[in-house]
Amino acid sequence: MGLLLLASCQAYSNSEDQTIEMEDLYKDLPFSMPKVERPVFPDYQVSICDFGAKSNGVTLNTEAINKAIKAVHDKGGGKVIIPEGLWLTGPIVLQSNVNLHAEKNALIVFSSDTSLYPIVTTSFEGLDTRRCQSPISAINAENIAITGYGVFDGAGDRWRPVKKDKMTDRQWKKLLQSGGKVDESGKVWYPDEGALKASVLMADWGNKRPDMDIKEWEKMKSWLRPVLLSIVKSKKVLLEGVTFKNSPNWCLHPLSCESLTLNDVKVFNPWYSQNGDALDVESCKNVLITNCFFDAGDDAICLKSGKDKDGRRRGEPCENVIVKNNTVLHGHGGFVIGSEMSGGVKNVYVSECSFIGTDVGLRFKSVRGRGGVVENIYINHINMIDIPNDALIADLYYATKGAPGGPVPDVTEETPAFRNIHISDVFCKGAGRAVYLNGLPEMPIENISIKNMVVTGAKQGIVINKVAKISIENVDIETPDDSMIQIENTTGITINGKEYGTISEKRLLTKN
Repeated sequence: MGLLLLASCQAYSNSEDQTIEMEDLYKDLPFSMPKVERPVFPDYQVSICDFGAKSNGVTLNTEAINKAIKAVHDKGGGKVIIPEGLWLTGPIVLQSNVNLHAEKNALIVFSSDTSLYPIVTTSFEGLDTRRCQSPISAINAENIAITGYGVFDGAGDRWRPVKKDKMTDRQWKKLLQSGGKVDESGKVWYPDEGALKASVLMADWGNKRPDMDIKEWEKMKSWLRPVLLSIVKSKKVLLEGVTFKNSPNWCLHPLSCESLTLNDVKVFNPWYSQNGDALDVESCKNVLITNCFFDAGDDAICLKSGKDKDGRRRGEPCENVIVKNNTVLHGHGGFVIGSEMSGGVKNVYVSECSFIGTDVGLRFKSVRGRGGVVENIYINHINMIDIPNDALIADLYYATKGAPGGPVPDVTEETPAFRNIHISDVFCKGAGRAVYLNGLPEMPIENISIKNMVVTGAKQGIVINKVAKISIENVDIETPDDSMIQIENTTGITINGKEYGTISEKRLLTKN
């Protein structure tokens, strides 16, 4: 371990302080977790200019960049330098033992020409499906990195549909003047006729694709918009220092990876970007997410593990994850687990993060049919402001309206479960509702604790329904009517050391 740590320091920093900081990440963890291995590269480098790349914003540098990557890979590894400049390119494929390093003032812009991105078999939103090839991708690679100071722009505006209600009148008029097509309702803009046709065709299919000839999909391929970065089944992966922006779909999507590090990464997506998640870590093991800055059009930092049958068949949990010292602006959720969590999520530690104006702060979501277990989640030292909805929500009725009645189903492999969730030292200024916990009658949320939480300027307090074993200690919620906790269908209740046992009928507790 000592030799590995030394090599890592030589490869990335001569700073002893940085080494100590990385060591501190593992101190006092409430679960056992191996240290994440960072990639190490030989002292060999080439520039993309050596392979004919030109910085003018016009020359397509796809071949030059990928040739440089292959050359370094074939040599046994090293660094591929993207110098300062404006570099236009098509899809980049990373290979083992290569560090793609973007220097200061390097702007890498991916072409908006959809013909450059072939349709491939992949996974998206937890399901096996087809999408266009991602602008940056790797599969079955080991010891890979994207580092430096540069910016990668995914040309997402060429791919994404846009909802009218997410734009001002002036922005909407300008969008219409740019071309594209609007649906019959006049409320959704699509980048071309093919995307509109696909949206109509897919209305009843979700993410599954009809059994249709690939040539037919070629006419509608802008509907199959890719994630900006897709890294699949890879080990020792590092993203550090660089900025990713304007993704066609999700921005960063590591899937089934092991030893994954994101440090000092920035993601910027427009707030109106449909499915514009910043980071979706899916079915990955041993993960560090530190010192990052996210501004997203959907969820910001999200952990997933597949959806329904496809996720359960894969059977790969997202586990051993440390999320520390990150900042989120906008986004549907600051830190999120689900709703695709059919393979399970476990052993997660989130600390020292700030959420500024996200729709929801801490968000756990699932629904009947998913299956999977979310457990051993530890969250502390979270600061939030201007959260229009819930500061904290755990809801097993996600994407369904309310909590429907009817007969209670049996517990099966399709029943999702949330348990062993511990939250402390959370401070929020301004929220629609402080806390919402909503389990299933056949599978209540189990063993959750909330300690040292202060929410000021909340429109509603804490709402709890269908929970088994909950502890609330030193929690102060400021609401207009001084109501603090509405609770029902809950057992094993302890509030500030006082045991309430079971509360079946709705009961309201106030500060007084």
